[in-house]
Amino acid sequence: MKKRLYTLAFALLGIFAVTMAFGSSKKTSKQGLHSSYAPQQADTIKLLAIGNSFSEDALEYYLHGLAAAEGIPIIIGNLYIGGASLALHAENARNDTARYSYRKIGIDGEKITTPNISIAKALADEKWTHISLQQASPNSGQYNTWAASLPQVYDYVTSHVHHDVQFVLHQTWAYAKNSTHEGFANYGKDQQKMYEAIVNAVDSAKNLVHIDLVVPVGTAIQNARTSSIGDNFTRDGYHLDLGIGRYTASCTWYEMLFGKSVIGNPYKPEALSDKDVKIAQYAAHFAVTNPNAITPMTDF
Repeated sequence: MKKRLYTLAFALLGIFAVTMAFGSSKKTSKQGLHSSYAPQQADTIKLLAIGNSFSEDALEYYLHGLAAAEGIPIIIGNLYIGGASLALHAENARNDTARYSYRKIGIDGEKITTPNISIAKALADEKWTHISLQQASPNSGQYNTWAASLPQVYDYVTSHVHHDVQFVLHQTWAYAKNSTHEGFANYGKDQQKMYEAIVNAVDSAKNLVHIDLVVPVGTAIQNARTSSIGDNFTRDGYHLDLGIGRYTASCTWYEMLFGKSVIGNPYKPEALSDKDVKIAQYAAHFAVTNPNAITPMTDF
């Protein structure tokens, strides 16, 4: 009798254990469905910009939407100090200065901003696949400023990241023709002169260190300025317009990062018309196709 009771007890314990294990596995599976993308997919692009307000304009608002519209997972980080130059980034790296506003957009599109972060801390936050570097806009067309500081920032970053990270140069844009920015004087207050100087400086700077990609946002904006919209791509003469300006920049980043045409991407910010979207997407596509020269868009 005792033997039968022991046998029954062990059987019941076994059923209980299996039930608990099954219930636990179902709970884990349900939690894993919480996002539209599986967290930390092996093919997730993880982009960190060490930048300023120009990387904010180009990356923080529309790039995630363009990627999500095509089912592409991406994490975007931006280390932001307004007006920061490569020289300032180099100084902050040397001193491990925690002065950056760290804006991070997760796979789900949620942005979290953390104040007072150092470059080292942001580099350690993810296994970044891409690191973007850029120059402050007044100096963006002055090659000597790139040569003075880009290698220092690059060397610091390479000492803190894995060996297969890709390095990106962000080719920024020329000011509006009527810009009152004091840095415009570096180019004789001439938009075309500033654009050409930026193209030449970035094209030379990419040979100072190992650069995998140059994102020609400056050319995309200049292409778009030849369209029917004209020279209306900034909100204050130098920062990009909140709608079509930022969208054009993000379209350029999309093509360069993912290696696929942005033309026809269904992501359309509410503030933009169908015409705006078409001009921005084609301006970006033409820039990626011909990054160092303007492609006229007089038919748009």
